[in-house]
Amino acid sequence: MKEGLKETAIRVVVDTAITSFAEGLVTRYTNEHDNPEGVINSKKNNCFIAELGKEFMFYSAFVRSFDSSFGNVLEKMGNNIAKLSYEVRGNINSYILPEQIQRIANILNNYLLHEEPETEHYNTFTTIKPKIIESYRCSHVTDNYFYDKERDMHYLIELKASGDLDNKKARSEKDSLLQQYFMLKNLLISENKPSNNIKIFFGTAYNKYGEGNEWKQARVRQFFSKDELLIGKDYWNFVCDDSGGFDIIFSQYKLSCEKIRKALIIIKDMYF
Repeated sequence: MKEGLKETAIRVVVDTAITSFAEGLVTRYTNEHDNPEGVINSKKNNCFIAELGKEFMFYSAFVRSFDSSFGNVLEKMGNNIAKLSYEVRGNINSYILPEQIQRIANILNNYLLHEEPETEHYNTFTTIKPKIIESYRCSHVTDNYFYDKERDMHYLIELKASGDLDNKKARSEKDSLLQQYFMLKNLLISENKPSNNIKIFFGTAYNKYGEGNEWKQARVRQFFSKDELLIGKDYWNFVCDDSGGFDIIFSQYKLSCEKIRKALIIIKDMYF
């Protein structure tokens, strides 16, 4: 896709996603207005929060729900933008061998003992395909599986759209990615395709320390090497396959988010 056309297409994806989200907010909270079990109305029953005032009560209920919903919007938006440059694929239906599962366990245990994460810990591990694989078959839900046909590269990404990862979940995120990695590798082998062209990443939709600053979640970095991280701007540049992708996305977002502001005013006026 030509550069100018691609930028236009990215802007359309962003504006469509934000417009739909804003309209959905108004619809949802309009439908919940007379429902005592709605997100905002149910907060009124917390006398400790309600006593702090209607406006505080509204935002304490609304923001938490907004955060969760908006994270889903960003992830879907990322996948739709990625479709402009990659094939966005679905679940991996393959198999994983006991020795690969054991290898994953060994890798993660070594990281707990403070071994420095390296991609060579898994991408150099080889196994012999058994004659019968039926008992090893399984399926894995993949949130972000991109295939670059031109480069013949497969990318698996665990994205935390909130920009943050609970330190206790770092190990399970790497575990999930490594399972996907070996399942995809096995699938490519069974299809007689190159299997050394898979990369895994942990990504966030924004840098919680501020774009351009060092991302310092030490617990996460205990399990992920620098080469496996796509933080904030780097994630958006990657899905755009363009070093200026984030700038395009955010410049359009600054225009489109006015629709969210208007939706917030409508919702706020609706409740008090």
